[in-house]
Amino acid sequence: MINLLPPETKDNYAYARRNSRLAKWLFTMSMAFVGLAMLGVFGIFFLDKTAKSYDSQVSVMQTNLKQQKQAETEKEVKEISNNLKLALQVLSKQILYSQMLKQLATIIPSNTALSNLTISDGQKALDITANTTDYAAATQLQVNLADSTNKIFSKADILNINCNGSGATEESKKYPCAVTIRALFNTKNPFLFTSNSVSGAKR
Repeated sequence: MINLLPPETKDNYAYARRNSRLAKWLFTMSMAFVGLAMLGVFGIFFLDKTAKSYDSQVSVMQTNLKQQKQAETEKEVKEISNNLKLALQVLSKQILYSQMLKQLATIIPSNTALSNLTISDGQKALDITANTTDYAAATQLQVNLADSTNKIFSKADILNINCNGSGATEESKKYPCAVTIRALFNTKNPFLFTSNSVSGAKR
């Protein structure tokens, strides 16, 4: 096909085709720039949101950590306080208990040897286990403990007596009888460590 158009017209068509291509490229580049801009804005928004989320998580973790440390500290302080109170109680009990033992030693018959003392009945009584030479010594111990003049007990009951008559050791041969007596503390006992009496605590 022979193109009979004038050269100027041919040139105009050529420039028009070039301009059309340039316009398409410009449009494509513009859309690409718009897309990149949108991606940039979205990326900044996403990063900001992520950073805020991490900040919130860090804040929560720090708060939890502080609370845990505070709880642990309070627990340690409470344990130390309880241990201190227990130590003071034990110390005060030992002091008053030793004074009571001195008083108790004065009412033990000479033919009797104490073997064990146990606080019982909610610290209201004392279980006394002793070895004696015979039944008479065991009953005498019960009588002495029940005597109100001893200032320690209000009553004393024999729980059991066992006399085997012989033993493998010298002590068991000397004291063949074993007796257990439950003595109820006198409420006015000046040596009782559970007493609320101030004067009793100072003795």
